[in-house]
Amino acid sequence: MSMITQVTSGIKVSVEIFYRPDQSNPLLNQHIFAYRITLTNNSDYSIQLKRRHWFILDSAATSREVEGEGVIGEQPIIGTGESFQYVSGCNLDSEMGKMYGTYLMERLIDKKQFYVRIPEFQLIVPYKLN
Repeated sequence: MSMITQVTSGIKVSVEIFYRPDQSNPLLNQHIFAYRITLTNNSDYSIQLKRRHWFILDSAATSREVEGEGVIGEQPIIGTGESFQYVSGCNLDSEMGKMYGTYLMERLIDKKQFYVRIPEFQLIVPYKLN
């Protein structure tokens, strides 16, 4: 399993992807993926994750956007040198797709907001790789 990472302004975003065959139904073109995100704050300031903005594309050229407050119902504060990890999921109507996006972060010291890139990652049903 591969991990994809990207660093923006000292904030490292790492993504691991898992296909969930137990929740998928290939006959109906329903494919469920889970992803684990680890956010590591290597900056000099404590930050808070305020919003997320995802772009989800599948191989049928369908695209969706998901935008909202926080992640998994939280707006975590991540201190210098600390990490925050969560698991979420995505459904695709095709066997391949990709996701990418941004987090809106806020420095606690001065309320300065900035965006952190979520690196693009592929969602591929494992048997397509054979």
